[in-house]
Amino acid sequence: MDDGNRTAVTEFILLGFSYLGAYQSALFWGVLFVYLVTLLGNSLIITLTLLDPALRTPMYFFLRYLSVTEILYTTSIVPRMLTDLLFSHPAMSPASCFSQMYFFALFGIAECCLLTAMAYDRYAAICQPLHYAMLMNRQVCVGMVGASYLMGIITGTTHSIFIFTLPFHGTKIVHHFLCDILPVLRLSSGDTFWGEVGDLTCTMLFIMTPFALILFSYVRILITILGVSSAQGRQKVFSTCSSHLLVVTLFFGTASLAYMRPRANDTQNMDQILSLFYTVITPMLNPFIYTLRNKEVIGALRRKVTEHL
Repeated sequence: MDDGNRTAVTEFILLGFSYLGAYQSALFWGVLFVYLVTLLGNSLIITLTLLDPALRTPMYFFLRYLSVTEILYTTSIVPRMLTDLLFSHPAMSPASCFSQMYFFALFGIAECCLLTAMAYDRYAAICQPLHYAMLMNRQVCVGMVGASYLMGIITGTTHSIFIFTLPFHGTKIVHHFLCDILPVLRLSSGDTFWGEVGDLTCTMLFIMTPFALILFSYVRILITILGVSSAQGRQKVFSTCSSHLLVVTLFFGTASLAYMRPRANDTQNMDQILSLFYTVITPMLNPFIYTLRNKEVIGALRRKVTEHL
């Protein structure tokens, strides 16, 4: 074997959207716009839920940390992606690739767990109203947020360290716009079996299982809603859940398609498009979904605007 092929890897080449050619410039400006709107929208949610007394309930406590997570999640990906879009063959050092993989896994898993906690909060509020104050007290809410981040830290650390202890030789080309676990893992010169098992296990535990739990919560909520006698009562209950359910559908739907569908060389571009949606587009949409469809958030925004006029 050529000695050059046995040289320890010194950089990864992220092909990203290089197949778009001259259209990468348009994608750059589009992604930059989306990123800035994401930062602004989620910062607004964080500010409102901190300052307005009407938004100091468990639901908005989780929403605040979801917005924090969205900002950190996109920031672990988008600035580097914007830089790479300016170059034809962007290179990334193993240390940078490791860091991006770690934070991508950490905040991605934390978001899955937070969305599940928000579904449980809605279930407790609607299906167990008499016990809601006990089920969702301050300690429970803080514990759920802490557990969400702890799961992300443990999983991100485990996967990232395992993958980068495997041997990599030569310059490696990653057919993605980020150092995701599976695309990098499959470039290793060593045995990747246990890494792929771990990736599948992680997908089942932190994508499919939370999604199933959320669906179960909403089935119970739907049964309760149907038991409400007045149409106005049903509408009020449904309005408190529709925003969260829409966010869950967008995030878990695209993530499930990206990670659970069969892998093939001709699906790499589709994988990137799906990843672009749940890593870049969905975090921008969340603030709009929660504000435009939520009278309490709109009311809080109006009060703050009025105070400063």
